Amino acid sequence: MIDAMRDRLGDPRFFERAGPFSLAQVAAAAGADAPPAASERELSGVAPLQTAGPGEVSFLHNKKYLPTLEQTGAGVVIVGAEFAARVPPGVAALVTEDPHAGWARVAALFHPVPATRPGVHPSAIVDRAAEVDTSADIGPLAVIGAGAVVGPGCRIGAGAVIGGGVVMGRDCRIGPLASLTHALLGDRVYVYPGARIGQDGFGFAMTKQGFHTVPQLGRVILEDDVEIGANSTVDRGAALDTVIGAGSRLDNLVQIGHNVRLGRCCVVVGQAGISGSTVLEDFVQVGAQAGLTGHLRIGTRARIGAQAGIMSDVEAGADVVGSPAMPVREFFRNVAVLRRLARKPVGKTDGRNDA
Repeated sequence: MIDAMRDRLGDPRFFERAGPFSLAQVAAAAGADAPPAASERELSGVAPLQTAGPGEVSFLHNKKYLPTLEQTGAGVVIVGAEFAARVPPGVAALVTEDPHAGWARVAALFHPVPATRPGVHPSAIVDRAAEVDTSADIGPLAVIGAGAVVGPGCRIGAGAVIGGGVVMGRDCRIGPLASLTHALLGDRVYVYPGARIGQDGFGFAMTKQGFHTVPQLGRVILEDDVEIGANSTVDRGAALDTVIGAGSRLDNLVQIGHNVRLGRCCVVVGQAGISGSTVLEDFVQVGAQAGLTGHLRIGTRARIGAQAGIMSDVEAGADVVGSPAMPVREFFRNVAVLRRLARKPVGKTDGRNDA
C-alpha cells in the first residue's frame, strides 16, 4: 500500500484539495496567458514532470530537467520563455517570467491552506486576562498567558505556549509545542513546531567570583510575513530588541542571538548561528551551518556560503565563503594552489636555486 502511494503529490490525508480548475484559471494564478483554444480545459491537480498526467499541471525552472520535460505526460507545464520550445506537442505551455513562483501560486490554488476552525479547545488554558479574537483557533493543551493578544484568524497549535503580554497580529500560525515570550508579532507570521521565541539571551558578566547573569530586558519583534523554522531559537534582546525584518525566512535549527537585527527578506539556512548584536541588512542570504560572530554588519544582498566563519563586516553585495570567510574567487584560488602543492612529490623542487 505504501508503494502504491509513493510520490503522490498532495495526499488528501494530509492536504486540502480544491478544483478542478480551468486552464484559464490556472494561467491567471501562474501569471501567464492561457492558449485560447484550450482555455476551458479542466485540470485536477499538480504533479512533478516525471509523474504528471494529462489532467495535471507541472513546471520546469532548471535546465537540468529538460530531458524529463521532453518526456512528460503532463497536460500543462509552467516554463520560462527560453524553454517553451522544448514543451512536447499536445502539452500546453504557460510561459512566465518566474516559473517557480508561478508553480507556487498554482500549487496553492489546488492545495489551499486549511481554514481555521474558530474556537478554543476544551483542554486549552487561556488566562482570563488574555485577549483572544473570536475567529482564532486555539488547539488542545495550548496555554495563553495573561495580557497576551491573539489576533483575528490566528491558529495556535497543540501544546504551544503563548507567554503573558505576547501580541500577535492577524492570521499568525504557531506550530505545535512552540513557545513565545517577550515577543510582538506582525501579520501572517508563521512559527513552526518546536521553535523558541523570546527566551533569555546568552548574556553574563565575568567577575572574580564567576559569571553574573545580565538581565535581558529587550523583546523579539517578528515583522509581517516572517517564518521561523522548526526548532529554531530567537533570543530576546538584552538592551535593544531582537528584530526579524518583514518577509524574512529562518530555516529549521537556526540560532539568533540577542540584539540581532535582520532586515527585509533575509534568508538564514539550517544550523546557521548569528551572535549577539550583529546586523543583517536587507536581502542577505546565510548558508547552512555558517557562523557569524557578534557586533558585525552584513551589507545588503550579501551572500554567505555554507559553513562560512564570519569574523568581520561584509560589504553589500559581496559573496563570501570559507573560515575565516573571504571572497569566493579568492577562496577557490587558494584551494587550487593547495591542490597543486599537494600533488607535488616530496623533495621535488621547481628547478630554481634556493641559495
